[in-house]
Amino acid sequence: MSTPHLFLILIYFSFSFIISFAHALNNGISVELIHRDSLKSPFQQPTQNKYQHVMNALRRSINRVNHFYKDSLTNTPKSTVISDNFEYLMSYSIGTPPFHVLGIVDTGSDIVWLQCEPCEQCYNQTTPIFNPLKSSSYKNIPCTSKFCNSCSEQNSCEYTIRYGDQSITKGDLSLETFTLDSNTGNSVSFRKTTIGCGHSNIGTFKGASSGIVGLGNGELSLIKQLETTIGEKFSYCLVPYSPKSNTSSILNFGDVAVVSGDGVVSTPIVIKYPPTFYFLTLEAFSVGSKRIEFGGSSSGRDDEGNIIIDSGTTLTLLPSEVYTNLESAVAELVKLKRVDDPDQFLNLCYSLTSDEYDFPIITAHFKGADVKLESISTFVSVVDDIVCFAFQSNENGIIFGNLAQQNLLVGYDLQKKTVSFKPTDCTKWNLM
Repeated sequence: MSTPHLFLILIYFSFSFIISFAHALNNGISVELIHRDSLKSPFQQPTQNKYQHVMNALRRSINRVNHFYKDSLTNTPKSTVISDNFEYLMSYSIGTPPFHVLGIVDTGSDIVWLQCEPCEQCYNQTTPIFNPLKSSSYKNIPCTSKFCNSCSEQNSCEYTIRYGDQSITKGDLSLETFTLDSNTGNSVSFRKTTIGCGHSNIGTFKGASSGIVGLGNGELSLIKQLETTIGEKFSYCLVPYSPKSNTSSILNFGDVAVVSGDGVVSTPIVIKYPPTFYFLTLEAFSVGSKRIEFGGSSSGRDDEGNIIIDSGTTLTLLPSEVYTNLESAVAELVKLKRVDDPDQFLNLCYSLTSDEYDFPIITAHFKGADVKLESISTFVSVVDDIVCFAFQSNENGIIFGNLAQQNLLVGYDLQKKTVSFKPTDCTKWNLM
């Protein structure tokens, strides 16, 4: 590798949560997920109303993907992550004795990294910074490791992560004990987890978080590292988006993450560049009697693996031709007064003074899996009495976003290379 450091190419379509407690089960682990705009989040902005929170989330969707295809196709050693554009956080502990930290959880990243002392050049973290010298389980990874492409003067492995907004983190690639915490007094620890101990971290990182926890498909992601424990399986159930809510979503690891029972459909994961992401094949949408084909559109996307499923991007983003045809099909069936989005951000909006209107169900036809999307997953309130279609055209990143995944139990099985869906009332999904 010609670059002077180990470059971990992390492209950010985040899957980020605060985990406030975990249950260790014989068949897996379940944890609580909290949105960044929840009352439980340190990033919650009390001066903003719920519609401002919604619009901020929608704009973050676009910011995250605007450079995706352009940058990912260049093979340049940087991430198209915009480091401030995340939706969720995670609470966990690191080291021995356990040291509590907050981190962004990201299905588009392949490493766990956090700020560490000594801090040569760090962003202003509002919580204490981890000091590896105070942990008896911390160990630097030697230069002979298969993951290492660069050595420090101390003969330990180095890493460098560059982000699309020019933020950067540098430090030591290390082994440490990673612990999922529980407010019931229980905890689950995983020894010798590979982490990045960042000593130089500059850019637009937010001070309430310590770094990133990667749940992508790469070798150093938490999912891959814990494969002997959790069997490379995880699932989540996202509650309907409601800023300033105390209701939390759920993330499951291991056998408890298996999606089974009536109504389950599954589709293959397609391995493409960059391999971190979870690419699926979307064949069409249907609305009423109309079917809108996805493959073969003028977008020029390959039919296989033509869309990324991402729980950190709020909107669903489609090629312009597909979006235009889908919008027209929806508009034909909605018998409400069409109005403009006050923020001029979304294209298809309606005046709605009652919650009683039945919007048409949209079915996403993935390869081998037909997923029905109710109106709570396809329309979003932008101001009082105005709702807008939560899909948008975008040629830079084709994404099946988190609004579309609400009230679905979504399971990833990396051994079988499948993603499964099951209609679920996620507000009633409780930790076991």
